[in-house]
Amino acid sequence: MNIGVDIGGTNIRAGIELGGSITRQDHLLLQDKESLTSTLSQLVELIRPLTKYPVKGIGIGVPSVVNLDKGIVYNVMNIPSWEEVALRDIIQDEFNLPVSINNDVNCFILGEHRFGLAQKYKSVVGLALGTGLGSGIIIDNHLYTGNNCGAGEIGMLPYKDSILENYVCNRFFRNALNVDAHVAYQSALNGDTRALETWGEFGIHLGSVIKTVMYTYDPEAIVIGGSIAKAYQFFKASMSDSLRDFAYPDSIKRLTIMFSENQNIALLGAAALLDA
Repeated sequence: MNIGVDIGGTNIRAGIELGGSITRQDHLLLQDKESLTSTLSQLVELIRPLTKYPVKGIGIGVPSVVNLDKGIVYNVMNIPSWEEVALRDIIQDEFNLPVSINNDVNCFILGEHRFGLAQKYKSVVGLALGTGLGSGIIIDNHLYTGNNCGAGEIGMLPYKDSILENYVCNRFFRNALNVDAHVAYQSALNGDTRALETWGEFGIHLGSVIKTVMYTYDPEAIVIGGSIAKAYQFFKASMSDSLRDFAYPDSIKRLTIMFSENQNIALLGAAALLDA
């Protein structure tokens, strides 16, 4: 049993992985994000009750780049006080347990590979669609992070008048409809024509992301997750249509695209960091 922790810019979740499921789960709404002392105290107190059980270690997913050798996190998204935090040493010293830290989307795809939809694939890429676009990469059954834990940041690639990320995350709906993706989803459910058209456009842009993944990593499968993925019924068709101009059509035919189903998959992946 390991503890898995998923740190977001607003919420932190923690739970214990047991038999491929999460148990003893709890969460908190992060307060006073300008204070490093306060936010670290909240994290510690969320984890503390879980350490009463016979756990072997603690895995933590963070929305940032990580010095994997030293366990230092940098410029954590939406937590201003976390510019450079020696998080591994802080948590290890507090609980006297092994601690492993990695990027949150790396945890997502590690969870899918160990416990979820991607268990039978040797090479798979995870795409997380939400506030931004994140990706994680499994190559030959191993998590690939790159030299700076920044491998797979394809959202930063130039695209149209900006970068890819701005066309496949919440900002796209803000720019197109002046609402967030959740409202756009509800509007589409109600049959709003403009919302449906916008989701169709979103699918075309997501297709460009998938083509980029194929040209760079050529995985067996892609798993799409994040808060926006639940609206796949409104963009799946246009996404698939946009792949028709891919230079190697047989590669697209062999590619499996899946949509994540387990809301605890990032927690499971964080817990699996200890064994990765």
